[in-house]
Amino acid sequence: MAAARETLTPGTQVGAYRIIKPIAKGGFSLIYLATDEDTGEEVVIKEYMPKKLARRDVQQRVVPMSMSYAESLHHGRKLFFQEVKALASLHHPNIVRVLAFLLANDTGYMVMPNERGRNLGAYLQERKGGLSTSFLLDVFVPVLDALALMHRRSMVHLDVKPGNIHLRHGNMPLLLDLGAVHPLNRSRSRGGQVITAGYSPLEQYFRDGEVGPWTDVYAVGASLRTCMDGHTPQPAPERQKDDQLIPAVDALKDRYPEFLLNAVDWSMAMDPARRPQDAEELLVTLLPHLDDTYRTRRRDASE
Repeated sequence: MAAARETLTPGTQVGAYRIIKPIAKGGFSLIYLATDEDTGEEVVIKEYMPKKLARRDVQQRVVPMSMSYAESLHHGRKLFFQEVKALASLHHPNIVRVLAFLLANDTGYMVMPNERGRNLGAYLQERKGGLSTSFLLDVFVPVLDALALMHRRSMVHLDVKPGNIHLRHGNMPLLLDLGAVHPLNRSRSRGGQVITAGYSPLEQYFRDGEVGPWTDVYAVGASLRTCMDGHTPQPAPERQKDDQLIPAVDALKDRYPEFLLNAVDWSMAMDPARRPQDAEELLVTLLPHLDDTYRTRRRDASE
Protein backbone atom coordinates (compact mmCIF):
# COMPACT_ATOMS: atom_id res chain seq x y z
CA MET A 1 0.00 0.00 0.00
CA ALA A 2 1.45 3.34 -1.04
CA ALA A 3 2.37 5.91 1.58
CA ALA A 4 0.05 8.84 2.15
CA ARG A 5 0.71 11.91 -0.01
CA GLU A 6 2.99 10.07 -2.39
CA THR A 7 3.49 12.29 -5.42
CA LEU A 8 3.05 11.18 -8.99
CA THR A 9 6.35 10.02 -10.43
CA PRO A 10 8.10 12.02 -13.17
CA GLY A 11 6.93 10.84 -16.57
CA THR A 12 3.39 10.04 -15.42
CA GLN A 13 0.77 10.97 -18.01
CA VAL A 14 -2.30 12.90 -16.87
CA GLY A 15 -4.51 13.58 -19.84
CA ALA A 16 -2.43 15.43 -22.44
CA TYR A 17 0.19 16.40 -19.85
CA ARG A 18 3.34 14.63 -18.69
CA ILE A 19 4.62 15.23 -15.17
CA ILE A 20 8.17 16.62 -15.00
CA LYS A 21 8.52 16.89 -11.22
CA PRO A 22 6.66 17.86 -8.05
CA ILE A 23 7.38 21.48 -7.07
CA ALA A 24 5.23 22.22 -4.02
CA LYS A 25 2.86 20.79 -1.44
CA GLY A 26 -0.09 22.44 0.25
CA GLY A 27 -2.42 21.20 2.92
CA PHE A 28 -4.94 20.07 0.33
CA SER A 29 -2.97 19.68 -2.88
CA LEU A 30 0.21 18.63 -4.63
CA ILE A 31 1.70 20.91 -7.29
CA TYR A 32 3.66 19.67 -10.30
CA LEU A 33 5.61 21.09 -13.20
CA ALA A 34 4.46 19.35 -16.36
CA THR A 35 4.68 19.48 -20.15
CA ASP A 36 1.79 19.88 -22.54
CA GLU A 37 2.43 17.01 -24.94
CA ASP A 38 0.54 18.80 -27.73
CA THR A 39 2.36 22.13 -27.58
CA GLY A 40 5.56 21.33 -25.69
CA GLU A 41 4.91 24.19 -23.27
CA GLU A 42 5.49 23.89 -19.54
CA VAL A 43 2.46 24.14 -17.28
CA VAL A 44 1.69 23.86 -13.57
CA ILE A 45 -0.76 21.19 -12.44
CA LYS A 46 -2.53 21.23 -9.09
CA GLU A 47 -3.77 17.84 -7.88
CA TYR A 48 -6.41 17.59 -5.16
CA MET A 49 -4.72 15.42 -2.52
CA PRO A 50 -5.55 16.48 1.08
CA LYS A 51 -2.78 15.69 3.52
CA LYS A 52 -4.94 14.51 6.42
CA LEU A 53 -7.55 12.59 4.45
CA ALA A 54 -6.05 10.82 1.46
CA ARG A 55 -3.41 8.42 0.26
CA ARG A 56 -2.47 7.05 -3.15
CA ASP A 57 -3.12 3.38 -3.85
CA VAL A 58 -1.03 1.12 -6.06
CA GLN A 59 -3.04 2.19 -9.11
CA GLN A 60 -2.24 5.88 -8.37
CA ARG A 61 -5.83 6.62 -7.36
CA VAL A 62 -6.47 9.13 -4.57
CA VAL A 63 -8.46 7.26 -1.93
CA PRO A 64 -9.43 7.96 1.72
CA MET A 65 -6.98 6.85 4.39
CA SER A 66 -9.92 5.04 5.99
CA MET A 67 -13.63 4.79 5.25
CA SER A 68 -14.30 7.28 8.05
CA TYR A 69 -12.65 9.93 5.85
CA ALA A 70 -14.59 9.09 2.69
CA GLU A 71 -17.31 11.71 3.15
CA SER A 72 -14.80 14.44 4.03
CA LEU A 73 -12.68 13.57 0.99
CA HIS A 74 -15.76 13.73 -1.25
CA HIS A 75 -16.77 17.10 0.21
CA GLY A 76 -13.25 18.48 -0.23
CA ARG A 77 -13.21 17.33 -3.83
CA LYS A 78 -16.40 19.30 -4.43
CA LEU A 79 -14.73 22.40 -2.96
CA PHE A 80 -11.77 21.86 -5.29
CA PHE A 81 -14.14 21.73 -8.25
CA GLN A 82 -15.65 24.96 -6.91
CA GLU A 83 -12.20 26.58 -6.97
CA VAL A 84 -11.74 25.63 -10.60
CA LYS A 85 -15.18 26.90 -11.56
CA ALA A 86 -14.56 30.18 -9.74
CA LEU A 87 -11.18 30.70 -11.35
CA ALA A 88 -12.43 29.85 -14.83
CA SER A 89 -15.13 32.52 -14.54
CA LEU A 90 -12.71 35.27 -13.54
CA HIS A 91 -10.75 36.97 -16.31
CA HIS A 92 -8.31 39.39 -14.73
CA PRO A 93 -4.59 39.96 -15.38
CA ASN A 94 -3.82 39.49 -11.68
CA ILE A 95 -5.76 36.26 -11.10
CA VAL A 96 -4.22 32.95 -12.09
CA ARG A 97 -5.75 31.47 -15.27
CA VAL A 98 -7.17 27.97 -15.68
CA LEU A 99 -6.05 26.29 -18.90
CA ALA A 100 -7.81 22.98 -18.34
CA PHE A 101 -9.44 20.77 -15.74
CA LEU A 102 -9.08 17.00 -15.73
CA LEU A 103 -10.65 14.15 -13.82
CA ALA A 104 -8.30 11.20 -13.33
CA ASN A 105 -7.10 8.87 -10.57
CA ASP A 106 -10.37 9.50 -8.67
CA THR A 107 -9.42 13.14 -8.16
CA GLY A 108 -9.21 16.46 -9.99
CA TYR A 109 -6.33 18.24 -11.73
CA MET A 110 -6.25 21.96 -12.48
CA VAL A 111 -3.85 23.06 -15.22
CA MET A 112 -2.41 26.59 -15.11
CA PRO A 113 0.27 28.52 -17.02
CA ASN A 114 3.79 28.25 -15.64
CA GLU A 115 4.34 31.87 -14.63
CA ARG A 116 8.00 32.68 -13.97
CA GLY A 117 8.68 34.72 -10.88
CA ARG A 118 8.95 34.56 -7.10
CA ASN A 119 6.64 34.21 -4.15
CA LEU A 120 5.98 37.32 -2.07
CA GLY A 121 6.04 35.30 1.15
CA ALA A 122 9.48 33.90 0.35
CA TYR A 123 10.72 37.35 -0.71
CA LEU A 124 9.53 38.75 2.62
CA GLN A 125 11.47 36.11 4.53
CA GLU A 126 14.62 37.25 2.74
CA ARG A 127 14.00 40.98 3.19
CA LYS A 128 12.53 40.88 6.74
CA GLY A 129 10.02 43.59 5.87
CA GLY A 130 10.77 47.21 5.10
CA LEU A 131 9.48 46.97 1.53
CA SER A 132 9.16 50.34 -0.18
CA THR A 133 5.94 52.29 -0.61
CA SER A 134 6.23 52.11 -4.40
CA PHE A 135 6.69 48.31 -4.21
CA LEU A 136 3.65 47.93 -1.94
CA LEU A 137 1.45 49.99 -4.25
CA ASP A 138 2.74 48.13 -7.33
CA VAL A 139 1.77 44.82 -5.73
CA PHE A 140 -1.33 45.47 -3.63
CA VAL A 141 -3.26 47.88 -5.86
CA PRO A 142 -3.58 45.22 -8.60
CA VAL A 143 -4.38 42.61 -5.93
CA LEU A 144 -7.17 44.85 -4.64
CA ASP A 145 -8.40 45.33 -8.20
CA ALA A 146 -8.55 41.54 -8.63
CA LEU A 147 -10.40 41.15 -5.33
CA ALA A 148 -12.79 43.94 -6.33
CA LEU A 149 -13.77 41.86 -9.37
CA MET A 150 -14.34 38.84 -7.14
CA HIS A 151 -16.41 40.87 -4.71
CA ARG A 152 -18.55 42.25 -7.55
CA ARG A 153 -19.16 38.64 -8.60
CA SER A 154 -20.27 37.83 -5.03
CA MET A 155 -17.15 35.80 -4.26
CA VAL A 156 -14.62 36.06 -1.44
CA HIS A 157 -11.09 34.66 -1.45
CA LEU A 158 -10.74 33.97 2.31
CA ASP A 159 -7.00 33.21 2.19
CA VAL A 160 -5.21 36.37 1.08
CA LYS A 161 -1.64 36.40 2.44
CA PRO A 162 1.88 37.01 1.11
CA GLY A 163 2.35 33.29 0.41
CA ASN A 164 -0.59 33.41 -2.00
CA ILE A 165 0.80 36.30 -4.06
CA HIS A 166 3.17 35.44 -6.91
CA LEU A 167 5.40 38.17 -8.31
CA ARG A 168 6.11 38.10 -12.02
CA HIS A 169 8.53 40.28 -13.97
CA GLY A 170 8.32 43.89 -12.83
CA ASN A 171 6.64 42.78 -9.59
CA MET A 172 3.33 42.28 -11.39
CA PRO A 173 1.33 40.26 -8.85
CA LEU A 174 -0.74 37.16 -9.41
CA LEU A 175 -3.31 36.13 -6.81
CA LEU A 176 -3.00 32.41 -6.19
CA ASP A 177 -4.75 29.57 -4.40
CA LEU A 178 -8.42 30.28 -4.66
CA GLY A 179 -9.11 26.99 -2.90
CA ALA A 180 -11.01 28.80 -0.18
CA VAL A 181 -13.05 30.87 -2.64
CA HIS A 182 -16.56 31.15 -1.33
CA PRO A 183 -19.58 32.22 -3.38
CA LEU A 184 -21.86 34.49 -1.40
CA ASN A 185 -25.60 34.32 -1.53
CA ARG A 186 -27.96 37.05 -0.42
CA SER A 187 -27.37 36.39 3.24
CA ARG A 188 -23.95 36.89 4.72
CA SER A 189 -21.90 33.77 4.53
CA ARG A 190 -20.67 31.98 7.64
CA GLY A 191 -17.11 31.46 8.84
CA GLY A 192 -15.36 28.43 10.28
CA GLN A 193 -13.37 27.57 7.16
CA VAL A 194 -9.77 28.24 6.14
CA ILE A 195 -7.71 29.96 8.84
CA THR A 196 -4.27 31.56 8.56
CA ALA A 197 -3.16 33.01 11.90
CA GLY A 198 -2.33 36.69 11.62
CA TYR A 199 -4.21 37.18 8.35
CA SER A 200 -7.66 35.77 9.15
CA PRO A 201 -9.95 38.17 11.05
CA LEU A 202 -11.99 37.05 14.04
CA GLU A 203 -15.18 36.31 12.12
CA GLN A 204 -13.35 33.65 10.11
CA TYR A 205 -12.60 31.56 13.20
CA PHE A 206 -16.22 30.75 14.04
CA ARG A 207 -18.96 28.94 12.19
CA ASP A 208 -21.39 31.67 13.14
CA GLY A 209 -18.98 34.41 12.05
CA GLU A 210 -20.22 36.67 9.27
CA VAL A 211 -17.59 36.51 6.53
CA GLY A 212 -17.70 38.65 3.42
CA PRO A 213 -15.60 41.02 1.30
CA TRP A 214 -14.61 42.81 4.52
CA THR A 215 -12.87 39.57 5.55
CA ASP A 216 -10.56 39.77 2.52
CA VAL A 217 -9.95 43.45 3.29
CA TYR A 218 -8.59 42.54 6.75
CA ALA A 219 -6.23 40.02 5.14
CA VAL A 220 -4.96 42.62 2.67
CA GLY A 221 -4.27 45.04 5.54
CA ALA A 222 -2.47 42.33 7.50
CA SER A 223 -0.39 41.42 4.44
CA LEU A 224 0.58 45.05 3.93
CA ARG A 225 1.52 45.33 7.61
CA THR A 226 3.75 42.25 7.33
CA CYS A 227 5.49 43.74 4.29
CA MET A 228 6.17 46.86 6.31
CA ASP A 229 7.43 45.58 9.65
CA GLY A 230 8.44 42.03 8.72
CA HIS A 231 6.24 40.34 11.35
CA THR A 232 3.03 38.40 10.94
CA PRO A 233 0.45 40.43 12.88
CA GLN A 234 -0.91 39.24 16.21
CA PRO A 235 -3.64 36.64 15.53
CA ALA A 236 -7.16 38.01 15.76
CA PRO A 237 -8.29 35.87 18.75
CA GLU A 238 -5.30 37.14 20.73
CA ARG A 239 -6.08 40.70 19.69
CA GLN A 240 -9.60 40.23 21.00
CA LYS A 241 -8.28 39.20 24.44
CA ASP A 242 -5.37 41.65 24.65
CA ASP A 243 -4.73 43.75 21.57
CA GLN A 244 -1.01 44.48 21.49
CA LEU A 245 -0.89 45.52 17.85
CA ILE A 246 0.30 49.13 17.84
CA PRO A 247 -1.54 51.05 15.08
CA ALA A 248 0.58 51.33 11.97
CA VAL A 249 0.11 55.10 11.92
CA ASP A 250 2.04 55.22 15.20
CA ALA A 251 4.46 52.29 14.85
CA LEU A 252 5.61 53.06 11.30
CA LYS A 253 5.02 56.80 10.94
CA ASP A 254 8.69 57.51 10.21
CA ARG A 255 8.87 54.98 7.38
CA TYR A 256 5.63 55.14 5.37
CA PRO A 257 3.20 57.83 4.21
CA GLU A 258 0.19 58.52 6.40
CA PHE A 259 -2.38 57.60 3.73
CA LEU A 260 -0.99 54.07 3.48
CA LEU A 261 -0.71 53.57 7.25
CA ASN A 262 -4.27 54.79 7.70
CA ALA A 263 -5.41 52.31 5.04
CA VAL A 264 -3.71 49.46 6.91
CA ASP A 265 -5.25 50.41 10.26
CA TRP A 266 -8.69 50.88 8.73
CA SER A 267 -8.48 47.47 7.04
CA MET A 268 -7.41 45.72 10.23
CA ALA A 269 -10.21 47.02 12.46
CA MET A 270 -11.43 44.19 14.69
CA ASP A 271 -15.05 45.16 14.12
CA PRO A 272 -15.97 44.21 10.52
CA ALA A 273 -18.38 47.13 10.29
CA ARG A 274 -15.50 49.56 10.86
CA ARG A 275 -13.44 48.26 7.92
CA PRO A 276 -13.81 49.04 4.23
CA GLN A 277 -16.73 46.83 3.22
CA ASP A 278 -15.06 45.54 0.07
CA ALA A 279 -11.83 45.82 -1.90
CA GLU A 280 -13.25 48.59 -4.09
CA GLU A 281 -13.83 50.86 -1.11
CA LEU A 282 -10.23 50.45 0.04
CA LEU A 283 -8.89 50.81 -3.49
CA VAL A 284 -10.72 54.11 -4.01
CA THR A 285 -8.85 55.62 -1.05
CA LEU A 286 -5.50 54.66 -2.60
CA LEU A 287 -6.16 55.76 -6.18
CA PRO A 288 -5.55 59.50 -5.58
CA HIS A 289 -2.01 58.61 -4.48
CA LEU A 290 -1.15 56.63 -7.61
CA ASP A 291 0.47 57.88 -10.77
CA ASP A 292 -1.56 58.55 -13.91
CA THR A 293 -0.22 55.44 -15.65
CA TYR A 294 -1.98 53.05 -13.31
CA ARG A 295 -5.22 55.05 -13.20
CA THR A 296 -5.36 55.09 -17.01
CA ARG A 297 -4.63 51.35 -17.19
CA ARG A 298 -7.40 50.60 -14.68
CA ARG A 299 -9.91 52.85 -16.50
CA ASP A 300 -9.13 51.19 -19.85
CA ALA A 301 -9.52 47.71 -18.31
CA SER A 302 -12.97 48.55 -17.01
CA GLU A 303 -14.27 49.88 -20.34
